[in-house]
Amino acid sequence: MSDIPTVKLEVGDLAPDFIALTQSGEKIVLSEVLRSGKKVLIVFYPGDDTPGCTKQLCGIRDVYSEYAKLGVRVFGINHGDAKSHQKFIDKYSYQFDILVDEDKSIAKDFGAIKKFFAHYILKRGVFLIDFDRTIMYRFWGQHDNQKVIEAIQGSK
Repeated sequence: MSDIPTVKLEVGDLAPDFIALTQSGEKIVLSEVLRSGKKVLIVFYPGDDTPGCTKQLCGIRDVYSEYAKLGVRVFGINHGDAKSHQKFIDKYSYQFDILVDEDKSIAKDFGAIKKFFAHYILKRGVFLIDFDRTIMYRFWGQHDNQKVIEAIQGSK
C-alpha cells in the first residue's frame, strides 16, 4: 500500500466500476446496480461501530426512506470483514448493505485513502453516482444528508 495513487475524482467524472461482496455475501457490481435503474450513494467510513462512523451511518438510516423513494441504493464501504459489518448493521438496524473492501482497493480507486501515522485508513466521504456512472455529488468528511437529497432532486 506504499504506492497509493493520488486519485482526485470530481463531480462529472466517471466513477470506477467495482465488484464487491456485501456483509451477507451478495455480489455487487456497481455498473449492474446502475443499469437496474438505481442511483448509488457510496459512503466511505473508517471503522465499524466507532463514534463518528456510527453517527454518520445512523444519519443515513434516519433518512433512508427518502433515499429509497428517490431510487437510490446506499452502500457503506470500509476495510472491515463481513462479520464486523453484519454486527454493525444488526446493532443499529441499518436498512442498507455494507461492502467488504478488506484490501482497500475500492477506497483506493475512489481516492478515499489517507495516511494516518504509519497506517493507511479510509477517509470519510460520500459519492452519489448517476445511472451512467457519472459522479453527481462528492463530499469529504461528515456529510449532510439533506444536501445529498437536494442533489438527487435537482437532477430529476
